[in-house]
Amino acid sequence: MDQKKKAGKVGSRYFLIDNFKYPEGIRLAVNFTFDYDTMLKLRLANEPAMELTEGEVGGRVGIWRVMDLFDQVGIKFTLFTPGRICELYPDSVKEALKRGYEVANHTWEHRVPPELELEKDHLRKTTEALEKLCGKRPVGARSGHKISLLKEEGYIYESHSQSPPDDIPYYQFEKDGQSCMLCIPFHITLDDAMYYRFGWQGAVNPGNRIADPSKVYEIWLAAFRQYYKMGRYLNFCCHPYISGRALRIEMLKRLIFEMKKMPGVWFCTCEELARYCLDQFPPPREFGE
Repeated sequence: MDQKKKAGKVGSRYFLIDNFKYPEGIRLAVNFTFDYDTMLKLRLANEPAMELTEGEVGGRVGIWRVMDLFDQVGIKFTLFTPGRICELYPDSVKEALKRGYEVANHTWEHRVPPELELEKDHLRKTTEALEKLCGKRPVGARSGHKISLLKEEGYIYESHSQSPPDDIPYYQFEKDGQSCMLCIPFHITLDDAMYYRFGWQGAVNPGNRIADPSKVYEIWLAAFRQYYKMGRYLNFCCHPYISGRALRIEMLKRLIFEMKKMPGVWFCTCEELARYCLDQFPPPREFGE
């Protein structure tokens, strides 16, 4: 196997883009992504009523604050949206698309059924619900659906892995080695739920406390400066019901203003980054595409 293949292939599941580079004048790409869960994930976790109410704030208040902030700073984000949100908060989803934000797939109700036919049904329902509401078919997913099923529905990228093999976009293969899709990675250290959700995902660690937004600001700004220095990639994963709170939305504003001081930062949607990668760094044929 030549050196390029050695660098590119990790086991049989991934192909890393070893010659990755940005367009002329770009030092770093930054995606702001928002998982529009509202109360869906909390409901599946059998959280108490007070927790469900907190999630509901995301659909009634948080999402609007997020859109207003990003309108103000002139940056487009990607809104990963469960299909059920099209029934619960349709006006906000339509407004997001109207304002130029990307609306992408985040499963039907924040889970992927283990039964194949039910999984297909959930994926189809979500895709159709988003397309019907927005008038545009989604091309990206943060879902955990099978790559082969996503490709059948016309998706071009996924952004689900929280422990990726690289910190720039890469390709992932299904277990059969045939289906391949571009992955836009993120890591839980850039997930607002890690810092702001007491008892996040059922954690019992006594150190799991609600963080001061100023501390999160310091961590995220330090990450930005290091990745900028390295010329890599950043994907901030936030939630309207978490970062849509007053102090936290103000922290995002401070962070973005500081990041915008640096030249060569590409604030793009996941779709924009995915289309660039697919055009400039397509998966090699010998790796299944």
